[in-house]
Amino acid sequence: MKKLYTNYIDSFSGLSTEIWWLALITLINRAGTMVIPFLSIYLTEDLEISMGNVGWIMSCFGLGSLVGTWLGGKLTDSIGYYKIMVFSLLATGFLFIGLQYLTTFKSLCLGIFFTMCVADMFRPASFVAMSAYSKSENKTRSVTLIRLAINLGFSAGPAIGGLIIMHLNYSGLFWVDGITCILATLVLLIVLHPKKAKIQDEIKIEKPESAYKDTPFLIFFMAMILFAIVFFQYFSVMPIYYRETHELTELQIGLLLGGNGLFIFLFEMPLIKWLERTKNTKVSLILFGAFLVGLSLIVLNITHWSGILIIGMLLMTIGEMIAFPFAHGFALDRAKRGNQGEFMAMYAIAFSIGSIFGHNAGLQLAERLGFDNTWSIMTGLAVLCVLLLFILKVYMKKNLR
Repeated sequence: MKKLYTNYIDSFSGLSTEIWWLALITLINRAGTMVIPFLSIYLTEDLEISMGNVGWIMSCFGLGSLVGTWLGGKLTDSIGYYKIMVFSLLATGFLFIGLQYLTTFKSLCLGIFFTMCVADMFRPASFVAMSAYSKSENKTRSVTLIRLAINLGFSAGPAIGGLIIMHLNYSGLFWVDGITCILATLVLLIVLHPKKAKIQDEIKIEKPESAYKDTPFLIFFMAMILFAIVFFQYFSVMPIYYRETHELTELQIGLLLGGNGLFIFLFEMPLIKWLERTKNTKVSLILFGAFLVGLSLIVLNITHWSGILIIGMLLMTIGEMIAFPFAHGFALDRAKRGNQGEFMAMYAIAFSIGSIFGHNAGLQLAERLGFDNTWSIMTGLAVLCVLLLFILKVYMKKNLR
């Protein structure tokens, strides 16, 4: 046990103070986004919006994310990541508080679009900040630490959110979302001001390469869109599946989703440090992670025994633990060739596109074809993702870049 503890602590060594502060800001921000896993249930049950219309609202969620991410990347390259991070966090806090007062289909579409547009300007800016605050050899572990903060917040958020819904109402979630974003802004202003923060890896490129002309990155981009479509089923269709097919309560749903974050918090960093020492390429590891996420959905069709939900969640969790850090690391490696904001915005845009089509497609399929057929179709998309990543692996081996 002592050796395990020592190895676990050692896996965090060498990371800069700024990365730890960025992780804390991410933790505060992520812990407050507890409304998101319950958004589809809130819209269908409290506001009595049809599942099909919820799908369109979730598409506005993804479209806002796409526009915000693209805009955030452009502004990061022009005025810097710090200003974008401050504006995004502060404005998002007030927008989240205001969302609770929107009750019609059209107002929710517009409100969620603008909220996500502002909120996801933060993503490319934070990616570039993380790269700047990390030494080259620590970037993948820095990504993992940020993900640990996200998942620690995510493990606490849904569980607390379930309790708030049971004892108060959904309105309380919107207030908590907003207040935590504002608190995260205050921490950012205090600890990561440019006059205090120490840059570890400032990359200056004379003739930056466009992300749109980088063939390996474009193949990777398409694969990540497919991966995102499959992965996002856990944030829109899956909570409804838990509720309707397995009759779980909001608290049980929160605990099941929260278990995902807790498992990642405990095991991802040692796993990533161990995988970094193996001879596997980043693309090979992303491929394996995508395979596990696809497998996590198809196993749900084996039986309607509720215990299969834990097995599915475990497979998905291990899959994302492997895929996300190395996918992010791959994107950062390619970004060194060009404008970092543009590359990291495109990486985030892949997930925004996945959000636009993934939530809506999953909800529409579930309403028309049922959950079992939806899981089969999504598994097919996961297979396509794995094939694209295999093509990328072969391409990079032949071209040595």
